[in-house]
Amino acid sequence: MTHFDLIVVGAGILGTSHALQAARLGKKVLLLEKDNFPTNATVRNFGQVVPSGLSGRWHRYGQRSIELYKEIQAEYDISVRANGSVYVASDEPEWQLAHEAEELFRDKAYPAQLLSAEETLARHPYLKASYVKGSLFFPDDVSVEPDRLVHRLIQYIQQKYGVMYLPNTAVLDFQSGAEGVEVVTARREKFKGQQVVICNGSEFRLLFPDLFASSGLVVSKLQMLQTLPLPNVTLAGNILTGLTIRRYESFEECPSFAQLTTPTHYEELKKWGIHLLFKQAMDGSIIIGDSHEYAPADRTDELGFDVKEPINELILREAERIVEFPVRGIARAWAGYYAQHPDEILEREIAPGLHIITGIGGKGMTSSLGYAEEKVKEWF
Repeated sequence: MTHFDLIVVGAGILGTSHALQAARLGKKVLLLEKDNFPTNATVRNFGQVVPSGLSGRWHRYGQRSIELYKEIQAEYDISVRANGSVYVASDEPEWQLAHEAEELFRDKAYPAQLLSAEETLARHPYLKASYVKGSLFFPDDVSVEPDRLVHRLIQYIQQKYGVMYLPNTAVLDFQSGAEGVEVVTARREKFKGQQVVICNGSEFRLLFPDLFASSGLVVSKLQMLQTLPLPNVTLAGNILTGLTIRRYESFEECPSFAQLTTPTHYEELKKWGIHLLFKQAMDGSIIIGDSHEYAPADRTDELGFDVKEPINELILREAERIVEFPVRGIARAWAGYYAQHPDEILEREIAPGLHIITGIGGKGMTSSLGYAEEKVKEWF
């Protein structure tokens, strides 16, 4: 039987981050993935790495993740682009929140710059003047390609650190003993790890289903769209909007957030958890979204596999209110699913050396590397 210091079950960004951080400490690591390659939340998002949207420890993890992303990018192309993020306020309450957030981030030593409506439109001429009240720019945020990042990161940790990666390898059982944790796969292969971490995303049926059913985990279904390539349009970094200012936790810390009310034109959008984001992919296409529907961990099938056209229409109609470029030439639309937990993340040690970590929500792409660095150091 092959022995490892750390075995990671699940090769999404959270699992791969744990494999990377253990390997950086010189540990022998095995990364297991049940599918051909990661196919869920890690590759179905915008690819916006935005500590600007987070608060508390998750903001700090995000800052550290950006440092690590940039270090790796300097050695190996994982698709990191340092273009920053801009949050565009559309009315007076959103603009007030932008001012308050700028002060808060100044105290956190995370650079933020208020831009007037004129300055915003000069930098982002594809925005409609009728929408723009002003904006808040975060130069240190970065963007990545969601359909490329984790694959490149897995290649990187294999080549640089010798991490053993086995896709198409579902794990069905564990045995915890004095010498570590034995992992049993669907092929009846057995591996032993000093520490084992299960980063299962929103897959709750294969392992410990009763635990997940009673865990408080919720799955969010998001709808997203991607245009055909738009060669005459250049988006400068991540574009976030007034609905995002009204949604992201970093703005909840602002003094006036508690007094925020929902304008009539936002009511239907809020019902479906819609907030508008724009991110240009390397081929010139633009990812637009997203929406949020929720179901408990033991009833995720209620979310369905379909993409609801009325929700897409709400997204596109709001997008047309914000940007000048055409958004109706849609090349593809999809639904993504991620798990989230009321305690920000689910962390359980269910036997000595056997850990479950999932439910990081929408923070995974931004904060996983920094979070995993701290967690792995606790184990080793």
